[in-house]
Amino acid sequence: MAAEGHTAVVLLNLGGPDSLEAVRPFLYNLFSDRLIIRLGPPFMQKPLAWWIARKRAPISRGYYEQIGGASPLGIITQGQAASLESRMREHGDFRVYVGMRYWKPSIEDTLQQVHHAGASRVLALSLYPQYSIATTGSSEASFHKAAKRLGLKNVAAVPPWPTHPLYIDALEDLLKLAVGNSDVDQPHILFSAHSLPKSFIDEGDPYVDHIMATINALMDRFDNPWSIGYQSRSGPVEWLEPSTEEEIARLAASGVKEVVAVPISFVSDHIETLYEIDILYKVLARDAGMRLTRTESLNVHPVFIRALEGLVLTTTRKEGWI
Repeated sequence: MAAEGHTAVVLLNLGGPDSLEAVRPFLYNLFSDRLIIRLGPPFMQKPLAWWIARKRAPISRGYYEQIGGASPLGIITQGQAASLESRMREHGDFRVYVGMRYWKPSIEDTLQQVHHAGASRVLALSLYPQYSIATTGSSEASFHKAAKRLGLKNVAAVPPWPTHPLYIDALEDLLKLAVGNSDVDQPHILFSAHSLPKSFIDEGDPYVDHIMATINALMDRFDNPWSIGYQSRSGPVEWLEPSTEEEIARLAASGVKEVVAVPISFVSDHIETLYEIDILYKVLARDAGMRLTRTESLNVHPVFIRALEGLVLTTTRKEGWI
């Protein structure tokens, strides 16, 4: 066992299938989570999740085939962890880990590793800037449950960070680059966020408020017209509106010819950016007579890594750990 005294930082994210064979079990894990979607009474959650995963897996595998046969999310998140750990070395003995909610390494397996390494303090850092019970809430619930089971002490979580200055700086840098590469002076900015059932917001989930706070902080620095759409909805419930597809159609009908899409609720490339935006939405826009491009994802952008560094330092100082 390593010497006592170090602080473990666990980056929490969704995860993604790392092979075509992993698509179905990944979907099963996803639909088994009642914080995302309630499939009948609790005792029916996992049987229905198994049935939905079996039904949807062939379609989803087709999408992953178009982006190389796997999600890059795991590799990107490991890169973010390595970059953050490199910066945190200036501040003491920090070690950065990755815990995925629906794939490997799981949050519980990662905390087992943290426990065996002898960490004295454990900090969860959700890679969802805008809080929702379905994302940060579910991941942190899994984190705290596993930490309690393992008997870990000195456990904390970074609060939501939708307007962290360095996060906004990183978004500004990427948006400036995309706008500069546009064929027109003032392209329309289309923010695309992962959708949620409208009932979540009606019950008090702050997700939309956090999304709008991020957008407003960013667009204070730009004069471009902008709008928002919500992507990746599925199932018969009422979802946030408008959908990104609907917003693309509306913009084209109103005469907009150039759109820069910003995947505002995502910090890493994965199926929603590489397939939905880069393939599906680009074709929809093209067929409607409009050109759609996209900002690069944050991934390991150096200013974004500095934002994560700042979040870790602020929280560990508040906890009295440094």
